[in-house]
Amino acid sequence: MHVADHPLITHKLTVLRDQRTPSPMFRQLTEELMTLLAYEATRNVRVEEVEITTPVTTTKGVKISEPRPLVVPILRAGLGMLEGMTKLLPTAEVGFLGMARNEETLEPYTYAERLPEDLSDRQCFVLDPMLATGGSLGAAIDFLFARGAQDVTAVCILAAPEGLATIEQQLGDRDVTLVLGSLDERLNEKGYIVPGLGDAGDRLYGTV
Repeated sequence: MHVADHPLITHKLTVLRDQRTPSPMFRQLTEELMTLLAYEATRNVRVEEVEITTPVTTTKGVKISEPRPLVVPILRAGLGMLEGMTKLLPTAEVGFLGMARNEETLEPYTYAERLPEDLSDRQCFVLDPMLATGGSLGAAIDFLFARGAQDVTAVCILAAPEGLATIEQQLGDRDVTLVLGSLDERLNEKGYIVPGLGDAGDRLYGTV
């Protein structure tokens, strides 16, 4: 687990948390914040050596390895993070996974998926703004490993200790990195992160 500690991240999070922040600004800040978090999340992205010619000489550098990384936003709130991630990693492929939480039982369920059938040897980056109970993100990670993924990085804007504990217990020895903008205090009785920022999907797109 890595909690990003940077004043720009803290500043943008402060504005996101403010209930007066309107949806257009919320979307813009989420994208900007995701780009900052993506920098941390891609620290160990796989690269391979290449030879290039500069205007001065021939030299060696690196490029993103094949197969390309797969970015998987969890619908619908994860879509707000996608643009910020692909700006930093434009050659990545994008898949989609629809995970939702029953508001009474807090249990996750899958309602949509658009992913390659075989994820063997793929680096996968899962985008989910809120790690609350851990149910949805844990189910999404399980889904990717069931498809053959071996290296998963989850990027969340906020997390609660309860959700983090659930993920740690569920994953065992599987190779998962978790990058957070902030680890908040707790969950309330309704399963929302405190102090949190409310429902990320509603604040991004409005209530369905």
